[in-house]
Amino acid sequence: MYIVRLAYTLAVVCCVLSLQAQVKTGTQRYYLSGTDKDHTVPWDFYCTKGRNSGKWTTIPVPSNWELQGFGEYTYGRGQKKIGEQGLYKYTFTASKEWKGKKLFLVFEGSMTDTEVKINGKAAGPIHQGGFYQFRYDVTALVKSGSNLLEVKVSKVSADQSVYHAESDGDFWAMGGIYRPVYLEIKPEAYIDRVTIDAKADGTFHIDVYTGRASTNQTLQVQIRPLGGAQTGNTLSAPVDTKADKTSLTGIFSSVKTWNPESPNLYEAIISMRDKKGDVHTIYQRFGFRTVEVRKRDGIYVNGARVIFKGVNRHSFWPESGRTLSKAISILDVKLIKDMNMNAVRMSHYPPDQHFLDVCDSLGLFVLDELTGWQAKYDTEPGRKLVKELIVRDVNHPSIVLWANGNEGGWNTALDDDFPKYDIQQRFVYHPWEKFRGTDTKHYPDYNYVTNAALYGNEIYFPTEFMHGLYDGGHAAGLDDFWNAMLAHPYGAGGFLWSFHDEGVVRHDKGDSIDTNSNSAPDGIVGPHREKEASYFAVKEIWSPVYIGRRSIPENFDGKLEIENRYLYTNLDQCTFHWKLVSLASPFAKDIAGKVNAAGAAKSVQLPPGGKGILDLSLPADWHSSDILYLTAIDPHQQEIFTWSWPLQAPAAIAARYISSNSTSIQIQESTSTLTVVADGIQYFFDTSSGYLTQVITPAATISLSNGPSHTGVRHTLRKFEHHREGDRYIIEPVYDGESFFSVKWTFVPGQPARLDYSYSQRGESDFMGISFRLPESTVTGMKWLGRGPYRVWKNRTKGMQFGIWEKKYNNTITGESWNYPEFKGYHAGIYWVQVQTSGSPFTIYTGNENVFLQMLTPQRPKGAYNEFTNPPFPEADISFLQAIAPIGTKFQDAKVMGPQSQKNIMMNYTPVQGTLWFDFTTRPER
Repeated sequence: MYIVRLAYTLAVVCCVLSLQAQVKTGTQRYYLSGTDKDHTVPWDFYCTKGRNSGKWTTIPVPSNWELQGFGEYTYGRGQKKIGEQGLYKYTFTASKEWKGKKLFLVFEGSMTDTEVKINGKAAGPIHQGGFYQFRYDVTALVKSGSNLLEVKVSKVSADQSVYHAESDGDFWAMGGIYRPVYLEIKPEAYIDRVTIDAKADGTFHIDVYTGRASTNQTLQVQIRPLGGAQTGNTLSAPVDTKADKTSLTGIFSSVKTWNPESPNLYEAIISMRDKKGDVHTIYQRFGFRTVEVRKRDGIYVNGARVIFKGVNRHSFWPESGRTLSKAISILDVKLIKDMNMNAVRMSHYPPDQHFLDVCDSLGLFVLDELTGWQAKYDTEPGRKLVKELIVRDVNHPSIVLWANGNEGGWNTALDDDFPKYDIQQRFVYHPWEKFRGTDTKHYPDYNYVTNAALYGNEIYFPTEFMHGLYDGGHAAGLDDFWNAMLAHPYGAGGFLWSFHDEGVVRHDKGDSIDTNSNSAPDGIVGPHREKEASYFAVKEIWSPVYIGRRSIPENFDGKLEIENRYLYTNLDQCTFHWKLVSLASPFAKDIAGKVNAAGAAKSVQLPPGGKGILDLSLPADWHSSDILYLTAIDPHQQEIFTWSWPLQAPAAIAARYISSNSTSIQIQESTSTLTVVADGIQYFFDTSSGYLTQVITPAATISLSNGPSHTGVRHTLRKFEHHREGDRYIIEPVYDGESFFSVKWTFVPGQPARLDYSYSQRGESDFMGISFRLPESTVTGMKWLGRGPYRVWKNRTKGMQFGIWEKKYNNTITGESWNYPEFKGYHAGIYWVQVQTSGSPFTIYTGNENVFLQMLTPQRPKGAYNEFTNPPFPEADISFLQAIAPIGTKFQDAKVMGPQSQKNIMMNYTPVQGTLWFDFTTRPER
């Protein structure tokens, strides 16, 4: 026992000594500010203009001062330059242990021109450039004991090129010290920084930049997997005192490469040593991977041709502006990956360091970008900022390309500055133009994509496409675009615009969220990352497991054609789980249904790009269930996607709820109205139009009226026919008009009213079907069996699951309010819908497949300056449609967005036939 205790004590002592050695020889970080939006430190503050200006008070640091009640909110794009300044003061105490050490004052980000003084003396030149990390050597300025740090931040840069590139862009222009500020304390002889080039074949090269090193010092580099033991031999070399860097090279065997699907990370431990031991030690994460841009071929990472499934991301949060946290970075990367994306573009400036750390560890390709939106930095300030960009970000394995500005905001004189600081010599491109064998044209229409695939010689990857203003873009039209892009012989994918609505809380406007009209509600998620419908459609379209089957045939053998669209992962690393479900009644409180059977599909070995068969091994009685669900799980145990297929026809489902008894039908006639009384329910018909005008039940009056009308087509009533057939009563209005339209109501004792309709339609149309009116003020919600829970457009039907759904009424306008899913709009695959009203609910069953439901009409966004993102709806409240309208994007009408985005044309002259049952009986939920 004594020996065990002694061993334990020695282990603890060694651990403590090791930690003490690390503190003594490592870089210490002493925060003067807080670390993120949730952990701040108050500094003295004075704002020169705008709200709460002209007085000394305090402000949390880091923060944007607009969100703290100071100055004025400013959006870019030529808006008025307020030009306020923020004066900061903070007193800190220098530790005695700092004596003989090098002190560096680091700003992670300050918007924009930043003048720094310590104890009344300038720390260095004014820094210009709001999105970059910068530092000063303040060793000579910091004294023992108390020290005063003074910072003056000008929101508008004195350099016009910096102003136009950063504050005049298409995003919010915020002021203040919005990222952390800290002191780095290093030994007198120190390692300043390192740059690493680690190839997929294990080749490793590192440049170590040192300060005040001497000839008797050496550098040692050890490599280990993150959290693991050392890999290979230690690299060692004497410090090169004649240069600012010392280079070391080695080859490591059996390394695990980094890619977004398997983001394997390593750590380099770099030590400066002398005869007494370690002088300074730092730690640097990196990954082994090789990036190649092969002209007239593609972009390759680790020898695999890359298809970017990407999105553009701004660094923003409504309550804190550009002051974020690692928690938000993790949230965003997880959401991006959950959509089956593998890439993110930093638009239009470098992000927080922790966001890149998360991309490294969770796995996303990153396109990192020098700021510039349709305006560029002048060469002199630009060269300083290129260096700052790359010096900070060079070692992130997630970064595979550099972008020099955006949309004309590139200074070509800076292109060759990037490789000066990038040991990996990553490719530099210009977003929006053809450059060095790449074509990144923004917002192409479908014709451009198909022509690029046919005739283009450049590597094609639009760095902005499918502009997601309001509910347009993103997944609307993406299915067509993606198929065309995959057909490009040199295609490398693309990047949707954009990840989230850039909405800011306006304390000067009642704490409302402002997206500057239609400038910034472009996201696939809302300001607080609320998921829009396109989120789920993208998740299906970009699923690395592709299953194209749309329906299940009667002779289904449980085998599905499947395609592996991963870049690196064999499908035998994924698992597939199925379940067979029987549906609940429309009148059941619990809408979940009953799981009849569940199981796992047989493992399928399929390399990237391969096609094969997935055998579900379903039980013999699978067809007795109502729905088949199939969920794919990736190697990290995350859901890839869940597919769903109905197994019963709509008429079969409806038949379960249509009962019969011997109650008789009564008729009442007046000069203008025919009333049918069945099962105590009164149906009123206008004999001059043939339309149903209202329904009165024992519980309520339901103002379902003006229908059925042939949606969007004019007809006049020629005669109103009605008669009795045995115990049935038939109403058949006869119409004349632009096309054939037939209506037949059948009332059978004890059954819901049955409506059979038929129509034909010539030419192009936005929608096809029948419609009714129902006052919106009476609608409180709906429950339905179909695909949900989100609404759809003609060119965005994917992503929804088949099942029973329920939602309460809302008047959400996508991108202007964020109570999702939206209530109003088109809904797909309807079998039945229970309309909940302030009076009494009623249920409508369909007897046909592929029926769309129009539930009311969405309100037009206030910022909609054209009709592209405001598609047409029937002049009705409830419609049952065989065709619906597509939606366009901010810049393009739907008609130029591909086959699925065209107007509707009847496939032949055979009339469409449909059946609906209207159930107005009141049944308690059970």
